[in-house]
Amino acid sequence: MPKRKAAIAVGGVAALGAAALLLPHANASQDKGQAAGGTAKTLKAAQASGLAAQLQKALGDAFAGSYYDSGKQQLVVNVVSGDDNVIQQAKSAGAMVRQVKNSTRDLKAAATTLKTKATIPGTSWAVDPRTDKILVTADSTVTGAKWNRLQSTVQSLGSGMATLKKSAGTFKTFVSGGDAIFAQVQGGGVRCSLGFNVTASDGSPAFLTAGHCGVAAKDWSDSQNGQPIATVDQAKFPGNDFSLVKYNDPSTQAPSEVNAGNGQTVQITQAADATVGETVFRMGSTTGLHDGQVTGLDATVNFQSETNPGGVDTVNGLIQTNVCAEPGDSGGSLFTQDGSAVGLTSGGSGDCTSGGETFFQPVTAALQATGATLGNGAGDQSGAGDQSGSADPSASAGDQSGGSADPSASAGDPSGGGSDQSGSGSDQSGTGAGDDGSSLTSTR
Repeated sequence: MPKRKAAIAVGGVAALGAAALLLPHANASQDKGQAAGGTAKTLKAAQASGLAAQLQKALGDAFAGSYYDSGKQQLVVNVVSGDDNVIQQAKSAGAMVRQVKNSTRDLKAAATTLKTKATIPGTSWAVDPRTDKILVTADSTVTGAKWNRLQSTVQSLGSGMATLKKSAGTFKTFVSGGDAIFAQVQGGGVRCSLGFNVTASDGSPAFLTAGHCGVAAKDWSDSQNGQPIATVDQAKFPGNDFSLVKYNDPSTQAPSEVNAGNGQTVQITQAADATVGETVFRMGSTTGLHDGQVTGLDATVNFQSETNPGGVDTVNGLIQTNVCAEPGDSGGSLFTQDGSAVGLTSGGSGDCTSGGETFFQPVTAALQATGATLGNGAGDQSGAGDQSGSADPSASAGDQSGGSADPSASAGDPSGGGSDQSGSGSDQSGTGAGDDGSSLTSTR
């Protein structure tokens, strides 16, 4: 039987305008030598992520987070210890070192307090290593007694521990808009985006998309009202937000690449953990290619439940960015200039006209939980960074009952960390500089 090439182009088929792809030196190293005398090294974002993971293990409790300074192309490491040996160890490894007040343990304890006392629909929080604080955000639905409760909880954390911001938008998942994939459910249709083609643990071709898409519908097509070509194998939402969907034809060719629009593709060679400050690109069939920066990690978002009025669907361990997205972009790919798979579009606030922020399920966590590997299984699937926010490996398949779903609304609750969705994110319509000096041109 001749092999059938996957009809779903990874990432999004309806890119608006030209998305010119310029990758002349995508694999060129940016490491400009050893850190002689404690001088910070110039690094690509992926290298910075790897160094951060090494220093986290080496420094132990003294490590208080890190971020990538894209302007200087350097890793900045926060330390809470005044021990000169600790500081010199980080400097000798090639990082810039900054002494801060709040330890990782302190910040995690504060996040636990927020979870216990302020799990309110329309709220989110994430650690921002650049400020050494937790950024807490309330969307436009958090008013009155709910706002007072959130505000008092943040104040109880103590001075210098958290920042509270108000968003003009509303946190929602981005189902209904998708390289589009379609499903029919009771009450209408659902549209999402394909994230990355993978190989399932049994060797069959499959793809990753958002968990709230996989929970909303079991059978997916590559055309509206078309025959199903793929079936959900695992879906996790809320808690995490990923689905593994297997192609029905076992001979389907599922290339490890992202469709960047205008006939251009990006080869995906590995999975990588996100680093705060690095430039990332998001592809979805509703809005095409857009770029921005990672602004927070291990984020928690509390969405208004679509199935339980007054309830909360919470997603944890998400990547927070200032990249825009709109309904239908759910499940779409988040990746880097050098071809690393980073995330799956979960939800957020705003749009690609006024701006906003979007949260992503880490790909490394989804691969770990499902046992899948990218493409044909080649490349490093483990990611370089901390896996503490990884998905639950025991995650079982989501509810495949095909309950009603409003195509224009969210399908579930992604509880990842959040930040201000009021449009404060930078304009993502221009050209995003790659870590190697080349660029992907994104479109509005």
